[in-house]
Amino acid sequence: MPHLAPTILYSDDALIVADKPAGLLSVPGRGEHLRDCLAVRVQALFADALIVHRLDRDTSGLIVLARGAEMHRRMSMAFEKRTVGKRYLAQVHGHVDHEGGEIDLPLIVDWENRPRQMVDPVRGRRALTRYRVLAREGAGVDAISRVELEPVTGRSHQLRVHLMTIGHAILGDSLYAPPESAERHPRLHLHAARIEFMHPQTQQPMSFESCVPF
Repeated sequence: MPHLAPTILYSDDALIVADKPAGLLSVPGRGEHLRDCLAVRVQALFADALIVHRLDRDTSGLIVLARGAEMHRRMSMAFEKRTVGKRYLAQVHGHVDHEGGEIDLPLIVDWENRPRQMVDPVRGRRALTRYRVLAREGAGVDAISRVELEPVTGRSHQLRVHLMTIGHAILGDSLYAPPESAERHPRLHLHAARIEFMHPQTQQPMSFESCVPF
């Protein structure tokens, strides 16, 4: 992916809201070949930018960065206390039966198949996802549902594993969907479309949206 300046939706002395493209890491990986990421690109514009939360490489959408250690501490605390509202949009295989509900399944890393995660009722950490069906399209093998997702917790791969576990893997998911899904859909159909929080300095409500690219 070309090393281009990221899309900055908002910036002030306390924080930055960026729109990450699919295929770009949130933070550097191991090795120089994985150094390029959203954090590095934003830091080229704002030297004091610090990543507060992450999106999977293949997930697109909104990410908040704090400016400086104190703002990072405040924003990290907001995420920890779950006062940050997040909404994702996804397209999944099949028609989801219910109009909405909750998926409450504990997750743990699948050590033999890293970076995959898996459901583990005994050792897993609690993971809770709320979902709402927005539309159903197609039929048979071409049946898909468009769903809005709210991750109440923030476990690694949470949305991807939860949807796969209930029988509706996200389109284009190279880890959790059938192999032919990645062949038919060149990107993961998961997008962080909305984020809401209180400004860490002014305590004014902030809300941002990003257009869904699929």
